[in-house]
Amino acid sequence: MLEILTSDAIPMRHGFFTRKGGASSGIFQGLNCGPGSTDLTGAVVINRNRVAESLGLAPGALVSLHQIHSAKVVTLTDPAADRPQADGMVTATPGIGLGILTADCQPVLFADPVGQVIGAAHAGWRGARDGVLEATVDAMEALGAKRENIAAVIGPTISQPSYEVGPEFFENFTDDDPVSARFFINDKGGRYLFDLPGYGLHRLRQAGVGHAEWTRHCTYRDPDRFYSFRRTTHAGEADYGRLISVIRL
Repeated sequence: MLEILTSDAIPMRHGFFTRKGGASSGIFQGLNCGPGSTDLTGAVVINRNRVAESLGLAPGALVSLHQIHSAKVVTLTDPAADRPQADGMVTATPGIGLGILTADCQPVLFADPVGQVIGAAHAGWRGARDGVLEATVDAMEALGAKRENIAAVIGPTISQPSYEVGPEFFENFTDDDPVSARFFINDKGGRYLFDLPGYGLHRLRQAGVGHAEWTRHCTYRDPDRFYSFRRTTHAGEADYGRLISVIRL
């Protein structure tokens, strides 16, 4: 049975799906929805079809991206045959499911219920720093949304206690924007802990959205519910599953 996390801030049908209820096995055990993984193609197709069905979508109407850690956003008017290379997407067309794949990065779902425009973004540290969240809001506005009406919700992502980074990572952020130092705390050995969802919320609020929140689920610390690239790396596993987060009109 699928486990679907939702937010009261988004009135449209949506869900941040955990790994529960899927057909994958082994290191991918559960609802792996990543076609870029080395999981069995058939299992991934079954998983994605289950997600689509749970949201009342035709299987072919669930769109995901070839994510490239960028600030590129695409506007969809019909489901694409190929996965667009981008990290954000928006639509005002009913019946399209916007699906973001993550395994520690931030999945962010956007909704303007007044303008009937939705968006979704993959926001790792690089994409968030380079402006994918703001670019998604801009693309929604181009479809008639108003940023003061937009609710943006960050789904399960890696939390600060589990996100250790080096001094060069810290300098990468603070050289561009000294205010970013507030999202780091000192860790042992001259290293830092980075607050990715805190940084995402900051960027969303600076962009002027009407509401921004994080579901407060950490992917790294809950292996029964979430996939995590960093946890997989620490365990020396060969690959990892991808969670999916979806919104539709």
